[in-house]
Amino acid sequence: MAIKRTNRCLYKSDFKSFIKTDPFSVLGRIHDAFHGQALTTTDEAWLGEIKLLQNVLLPWKEEEAEIIFEYDIPRLGKRIDVVLLLRGIIFCLEFKVGQKDALQSDVEQVMDYALDLKNFHRYSHDRIIVPILIPTKHPSSSSSFTPSVYSDSIFNPLITGASGLQNLIQEVLKHADANTPGTIQDWIISPYTPTPTIIEAARSA
Repeated sequence: MAIKRTNRCLYKSDFKSFIKTDPFSVLGRIHDAFHGQALTTTDEAWLGEIKLLQNVLLPWKEEEAEIIFEYDIPRLGKRIDVVLLLRGIIFCLEFKVGQKDALQSDVEQVMDYALDLKNFHRYSHDRIIVPILIPTKHPSSSSSFTPSVYSDSIFNPLITGASGLQNLIQEVLKHADANTPGTIQDWIISPYTPTPTIIEAARSA
């Protein structure tokens, strides 16, 4: 699958192409799509995420799966650091580079992303969504996988340091019994529309 550019994100690729591409080349593509002046710290964060994920995703490099950097969430006016589309599951990754503690505000941030996709992103409505907060120096990883109070197809936010991310993804796939390879076709160009539940709630408000 060829790498594609879209104004909905700064970079999109299948796993295999991403893993074999030089990290600085990936960073260059992100820069090409970025409108604005990237700070040195932003560049360092992006490069660190690229190098980490090229290693983390190795077990799935031959699968039909996609990685997306800086996916736009119009309603929130923000971007998700990284989205992984793997075996039909949507992983929302929020990195806090150099951070040790998992702050409540950061947990709420990644949960907001998951809720927005579930409620407003059409091709995510019927999918399992897994929000993961990654304070890179966090010493441990989540070991309990439970549905959120909002939806049984959204996991409660998981937390891990950089060193535990690969294993956490593997454990999520086992827990969700996600054994069938395959990505979510055209997810990146999904219409941004509310679920019927959201529409009904708005009408009755």
